[in-house]
Amino acid sequence: MKPIQFRANITGTGKYLPEKVLSNQDIEKLVDTSDEWIQTRTGIRERRIVKNGQATAEMSTNAIIQLLEKRDISAEEIDAIIVATITPDMMFPSTAAIIQSNIKAKNAWGYDLSSACSGFLFGMQSGAALISSGQCKKVIVVGADTMSSILNFEDRNTCILFGDGAGAVLLEPSEEYGVIDSELRVDGSGGEYLKMDAGGSRLPASHHTVDNKQHFVYQDGKSVFKHAVKGMADISYQVASRNNLMGSDIDLFIPHQANKRIIDAAAKKLGLSDSQVMINIDRFANTTAATLPICLAEADEENMLSLGDNVILSAFGAGFSWGAMYIKWGLPAYA
Repeated sequence: MKPIQFRANITGTGKYLPEKVLSNQDIEKLVDTSDEWIQTRTGIRERRIVKNGQATAEMSTNAIIQLLEKRDISAEEIDAIIVATITPDMMFPSTAAIIQSNIKAKNAWGYDLSSACSGFLFGMQSGAALISSGQCKKVIVVGADTMSSILNFEDRNTCILFGDGAGAVLLEPSEEYGVIDSELRVDGSGGEYLKMDAGGSRLPASHHTVDNKQHFVYQDGKSVFKHAVKGMADISYQVASRNNLMGSDIDLFIPHQANKRIIDAAAKKLGLSDSQVMINIDRFANTTAATLPICLAEADEENMLSLGDNVILSAFGAGFSWGAMYIKWGLPAYA
């Protein structure tokens, strides 16, 4: 008898957004920009910012606690925790280890994964492999970033774009639902356009690196935009078309929330209407690795998805890194 090939199905979602809201009007007081300019170029109205002392592990822990409560399971049932982030609480121990201790998941192992805005997709691929191989039964994949900790609020090119937040999903085996297909890419030649120069082993922290503001996000906006528009649209179309999905077959497209114009370009290539595209960039801005799981949690909470729906996830970020994933939704809508 042929062994059953299990898929990694999303069976729970959770999210956490800090209470503090930083509006475009607040940004206007910090740099030379305007609400109209920000909304026209990016689609962002406001973003959430952590309070003093909050960081990635705490936000992730809150998202996971919400997930566990909704799913009505104990943290002791979790086998592994994968955390996608570029803003870990510290270089080591891993944020996954801190979270494991916070939620008392005494039977879980875990690790951090760094791939910027594509991190959650890469984490999903890793978690799906653990499930489909039979190695794990319950895997939590987290996307979380405290972007305010690495933003220069004197740089109007970057400080308007990002916010803080965390999202988490639970993966479990399913014969019918879950991750169907994915395509993931990296092109390291794009690394010079979106990066943080210092803080690693090449340029450890020093008076020089701090004085030169090398511990903040640097972005060549035009280059990133150009590559993101093509990269995210093309790879989303590729994954959809090789699974014989026309625009009308896609129930929800969940793109990385980096820029409304990039999202629109990808949606247009897939032939989608506005009602088929998940958008929350206006409220939360770009939370980097957290955008996709926050969207998934919101879609779940708001009954935007039904059992068996076709979902396409897509992202583009530093690296350059990008990818798309096709999921057959395996959670019933809330009553």
